[in-house]
Amino acid sequence: QVPLVESGGGLVQAGGSLRLSCAASGRTFNRYLMAWWRQAPGKEREVVAVMSGSGGTIYYTDSVKGRFTISRDNAKVLLSLQMNSLKPGDTAVYYCAAGRNYCSGPGCSEDDMDFWGKGTLVTVSS
Repeated sequence: QVPLVESGGGLVQAGGSLRLSCAASGRTFNRYLMAWWRQAPGKEREVVAVMSGSGGTIYYTDSVKGRFTISRDNAKVLLSLQMNSLKPGDTAVYYCAAGRNYCSGPGCSEDDMDFWGKGTLVTVSS
């Protein structure tokens, strides 16, 4: 088990920034692929950013490239998502997830994730 707890969501105006954090536990954190997903109202959950266990491989979905940055601190067992230049279209519940096996960013599916957090709501006002 890898309990995951997200924090950092909230209400922000368009153009603003937020930093999401995902606190994990377990000594094998660095073995897990970590990812941020989001689900907007009325839409399916989509992968936003993925980082391999070592941090050497990173994927971003096209809509957030250049604006979002995923990072992990294996010593602190912490995953982060820095979100800049936020847009109303970024409004969603953001989830942290961990997967035992590697998946390529665009090819990652929800079934590839073994553990999920409960999510944190990000609302971007226009």
